[in-house]
Amino acid sequence: MSSEDAPKAPARVLALWCADWPAVAAAAAEDLPPTEPVAVFSANRVVACTGPARAAGVVPGLRRRDAQGRCPRLHVRAADEGRDARVFEPVAAAVDAVVPGVEVLRPGLLVLAARGAARYFGSEEAAAERLVDEVAAVGVECQIGVADELSTAVVAARRGVLVPHGEGARFLAPLPVAELAAEPALAAPDRVDLVDLLRRLGLRTVGDFAALTPVAVASRFGADAAAAHRSARAQPERPPSARALPPDLTVELRLDPPLDRVDAAAFAGRTLAERLHERLSAASVACTRLEVCASTGHGQSLSRIWRCAEPLTPDGTADRVRWQLDGWLTGRSEARPTAGIEMLRLDPVEVVAAGALQLGLWGGVGAEDERARRALVRVQGLLGGDAVRIGVLSGGRGPGERVTVVPLGDEKVPATDPAAPWPGRLPAPAPTAVLPVPLPVALEDSSGRPVSVTDRGEFDGLPARLRWGRRSWDLIGCAGPWPVDERWWDQGSAQRLTRAQVLLGPAAGEAGPRALLVRSDGSGWCVEGVYE
Repeated sequence: MSSEDAPKAPARVLALWCADWPAVAAAAAEDLPPTEPVAVFSANRVVACTGPARAAGVVPGLRRRDAQGRCPRLHVRAADEGRDARVFEPVAAAVDAVVPGVEVLRPGLLVLAARGAARYFGSEEAAAERLVDEVAAVGVECQIGVADELSTAVVAARRGVLVPHGEGARFLAPLPVAELAAEPALAAPDRVDLVDLLRRLGLRTVGDFAALTPVAVASRFGADAAAAHRSARAQPERPPSARALPPDLTVELRLDPPLDRVDAAAFAGRTLAERLHERLSAASVACTRLEVCASTGHGQSLSRIWRCAEPLTPDGTADRVRWQLDGWLTGRSEARPTAGIEMLRLDPVEVVAAGALQLGLWGGVGAEDERARRALVRVQGLLGGDAVRIGVLSGGRGPGERVTVVPLGDEKVPATDPAAPWPGRLPAPAPTAVLPVPLPVALEDSSGRPVSVTDRGEFDGLPARLRWGRRSWDLIGCAGPWPVDERWWDQGSAQRLTRAQVLLGPAAGEAGPRALLVRSDGSGWCVEGVYE
């Protein structure tokens, strides 16, 4: 066999992973010493914590109250992706100075081609040691993983392992199947549901899942399951794009005066992202790898490549541009631009067919969401921040209690934990409409006697008719009652309610039956919600 016919060695990938990066970045942003316990919260739950916090019993997923109960000294910080990217930029710059070609998957995780680094330093082990030292020089600890495929290299980095050539599948096989969803930068949002399903099917390890045939996976699960199956078998999850880049996709913005503030840079990045996605939409492609480039008045050139698990949306592009500019403009003094940014350019490095991303109803990738968001922001500018509010799923027993309304743009934090047990909570389905002011009705049995609820939480008669004002309906169905006894230990705020679902028979002139949610506080019944 000639050298031209010999199979080519796989393109090895080196992944550099910084554990618990959101917490590390939060501590670094406030100059907290490494000995201080720090936890980052989103939706009132821990998403990342430092080593000292873990030693005190704090783990991801823990509620804030429980975390502070386990560690009273805990420094609590809110999740901030912009802060994470800004603090990670010196790490990426330090690696890029040693081995060019860095691609950022997310703040705290980057990848690069291992072949050049191994040749320059003599071996993959020597390259890994050098990169660990370079990152340590900027005050950050990291772990290195090397493998034939990107996802395998990321898993290896979380364990600090250099996987030999061709041994990816063997390395992955004994690991728990949850590893397929451990890295959000490489998985679809519903990957966690897939892992849960695989566990319930008895597939406990990555090897168990890899043993299934591709046909069996593709015919029984979704597209993301097929991608996860390729990862489990250490095969290329996304082959290198063979699609030639359409011409004129690159967008560029000349800035006068030059940018030197983060807020102005973020506005320019949003404008450029919109231009880019207009061109991508016109070419029927979507971007999966994006290079952000900038040049200063002194001729200094800056660039960084962002790789994404799924095609970028306009919001995703704008976020990455903002994070990158924030990192350049507010990073370490030796890595900052020597002058204001005069030119900003976005260059798609890899594209896929636009069908890889769900197109919006009005055309374009995510265009309808962006138009609606801009319109709502304009309303806020005219009427004030509280003029536009959105609902967040919360905990509670009644339908009205399960919605926390927050101003658009604020963190979507529910007032109460939706994952708590909530005894007496109304079962699904929830009513389509909840009345702002419950309207009084009368619930009667077949003899016309009012129906109430006993101290044991049961009807004292079988509901047969509902009267609402001058109208009445015969009941053809009833579910409940569901008693709620809240804060019984506090006479001042105690509340005792009972809810029930009733199905009204069609009255004259009505097309069909109607379902209502009714409740009673002991003084009578009222309509709380309507099912449509």
